[in-house]
Amino acid sequence: MEQFKPDVNGFYGEFGGAFVPEMLYPNVQELQHNYLEIISSKSFQEEFHALLNDYVGRPTPLYFSKNLSAQFNAQIYLKREDLCHTGAHKINNTIGQILLAKRLGKQKIIAETGAGQHGVATATACALMNMECCIYMGDIDIARQQPNVERMQLLGATVVASTSGSKTLKDATNDAIRAWINNPTDTHYIIGSVVGPHPYPDMVSIFQSVISKEIQFQLQEKINRNYPDYVIACVGGGSNAMGAFYHFIDNKKTTLIAVEAAGNGIQTNKTAATIALGKKGIIHGSKTYLIQTEDGQIIEPHSISAGLDYPGIGPAHAYLHDSTKSSVVSITDDEAIQAAFDLSKKEGIIPALETAHALAYLHKMQFKKDDVVVVNLSGRGDKDMLTYKKYL
Repeated sequence: MEQFKPDVNGFYGEFGGAFVPEMLYPNVQELQHNYLEIISSKSFQEEFHALLNDYVGRPTPLYFSKNLSAQFNAQIYLKREDLCHTGAHKINNTIGQILLAKRLGKQKIIAETGAGQHGVATATACALMNMECCIYMGDIDIARQQPNVERMQLLGATVVASTSGSKTLKDATNDAIRAWINNPTDTHYIIGSVVGPHPYPDMVSIFQSVISKEIQFQLQEKINRNYPDYVIACVGGGSNAMGAFYHFIDNKKTTLIAVEAAGNGIQTNKTAATIALGKKGIIHGSKTYLIQTEDGQIIEPHSISAGLDYPGIGPAHAYLHDSTKSSVVSITDDEAIQAAFDLSKKEGIIPALETAHALAYLHKMQFKKDDVVVVNLSGRGDKDMLTYKKYL
């Protein structure tokens, strides 16, 4: 299968590109001119995959859930990204980007984080590679994801609170971009999702595509075919979904389902359902769908999940939706909480609140008994215990 790639200017159809301030051109162009050559080199691939195997703990299991399969009358598999080192898929990308940064001669790393999993993964990679690390995080997210803040600090990272706007992921991203503008030569910005200016959406997709590549060979071993009927994943910016979808995008036998956060409901003003409500615009350097007013002002998103309350969506996901290669649906806070409790009690697996949105959508589907369904279990729920505790 030909790889799913943007064009030379970083566009997936009409979405993507690199809409950045003039002061960021050198940073972005350095990446554009070098990333493919570096990450395709033999030395990079050998080091990257050795770390994925021996440090991250890949391949992660593809677990057949007898209990969920019986409940939903289908063959339900869970791709256990929650078992990666640091507890989520985010480490796949941070390892890849920090190896790229070292080859570009960078000494410092900055990043943004919402739920904290990308921040922890970035701090972990920086500790491993002995690089200075600064993580920007919204003030509200710091309060609701305190365990991850403490992990980042223990790993040696500086955590900087973003106190403007909604004090969540969007604002942390804004602050990280400003810091990058002020430190253009010695600093690499590790974006945690398939968002931002080209080449970030493509670069992060490539690093996360290990997920769908593993699903292929694991299904081949288990059921003697290398594709599922359905892949379901939550989507905020969309990195875990893109990783799970990547090698199935051109397979017409596989239905791709991306699950957004509806928050209190898409009919309310407390939601993060970008595709359901968004209009085309530019956010953080790329053209995509985003939730905005008639005059183009971003509407603050809401989700019980800190990793899904982003007002936009990765440009590749916008393209996949518009080209009908994927279906984008939404799940409310209450539905996600119920799904998290169900999986915890039925399988002994406590999922991240982000992942719980994908699990909740199983209740809205009709399956045939022989349908093979893979849910990407993108992260574990340790970080969300303060939220879960309120519902016990």
